[in-house]
Amino acid sequence: MTNAIMQSPFFDVGFRVLAAYLCFDSGRKLRNGLIERRITFYSRDVVVWVLEWLGGPPSSQVFHRDTAPIRYWSSIVGTAFAMVLCFVAVFVGYWQPNP
Repeated sequence: MTNAIMQSPFFDVGFRVLAAYLCFDSGRKLRNGLIERRITFYSRDVVVWVLEWLGGPPSSQVFHRDTAPIRYWSSIVGTAFAMVLCFVAVFVGYWQPNP
């Protein structure tokens, strides 16, 4: 007997579709950021979203290439890295090695 865990093929297909969408979305964000010379960063913190809803500062920031080059390029590199990871995930899928 083996201890292999059976996995639903629908899970793998869903994982690949989600990765393809995120790859496309990250690529579009990267292309627009390079063409427009600015990129928008959205905070993932729920507390910031609640504070914005209550009238606090906005949860999104725009980094321009000329005024904030370090934040701009770090956001561009992070977006490109996410796009590459999602591109690899589309072809590899949710792979688990057999024990």
